Amino acid sequence: MGVKKDGEKYRCNVCGNEVTVTKVGGGTLVCCGENMKLLG
Repeated sequence: MGVKKDGEKYRCNVCGNEVTVTKVGGGTLVCCGENMKLLG
């Protein structure tokens, strides 16, 4: 799943890191070797 808009929040199910998108650049967010999951 790719990043679609500013303000989206993602979480790593392995370590718990959370990211809030401030600028959409395309692609997917990856942490601990796995795609991060969109919250909400």
